[in-house]
Amino acid sequence: MNDRTHKRKLGQNYLIDPVILFEIERAISPQENNLFFEIGPGMGALTYHLMGHNIKIIAMDLDPKNIISLSEKFPKVEHEFIHGDVLKESLDFLHKAKHRVVGNLPYNISTQIIIKLINYFNGIEDMHFLVQKEVAHRICASNQSGDWGRLGVKIAALFETAILFDVPPESFDIKPKVQSSFIRLTPRVNPMIPLNKFSVFSNLLDQSFANKRKGIKNNLKKLEINFEKLNINPLARAEELSIEDFVSVFKTIDL
Repeated sequence: MNDRTHKRKLGQNYLIDPVILFEIERAISPQENNLFFEIGPGMGALTYHLMGHNIKIIAMDLDPKNIISLSEKFPKVEHEFIHGDVLKESLDFLHKAKHRVVGNLPYNISTQIIIKLINYFNGIEDMHFLVQKEVAHRICASNQSGDWGRLGVKIAALFETAILFDVPPESFDIKPKVQSSFIRLTPRVNPMIPLNKFSVFSNLLDQSFANKRKGIKNNLKKLEINFEKLNINPLARAEELSIEDFVSVFKTIDL
């Protein structure tokens, strides 16, 4: 197996376009003494752009060769390069100080990574990710769009979201077969649900969207919710409800 076939197997498509890297750096706007957590740094293209701002960084990559290379390129002791799977490793360092989280996420597990990071909400200043364009639209959707679903609702309860710009396949060393988008997630000053109730809220949404053909009352019939009292049409499908509607429903079951 050659080196690039190996990296393709790991889900890695390295960003190489200097113009796009500059645009990403500008969008992130690193500030002196920022603490960064970079997911999937690869060979360090984005890492290099961040390093020019006297920041401190923790970076985690699944490929041990990348970690060795990064440690040699950026030898300062305040930086830490970790070989590990972000879905399996502890991220408890995020509880110790607020970090800015960045990454060119492996597209097959991008949503799983973001959902895991929600558990570290209090340790996150903001998050900037390169993800598949379709996923970006699901994350940043509203009930006014056809991309609105459980993922967007879960994230919207705690984060403000925005798609900043699209990135074409030609910007990568191995061209992905999909379009990509660069997104920003900023923690809400006043989260719409308590962080310690996120799992309950998440389960509610999974039930709400379980059968897209059924109305919200049918999907949640075991909960015996008075939708009329909440001013919600019980025949409406889950994708027709706003984030505020779901929060209202959540508050009736979380007493």
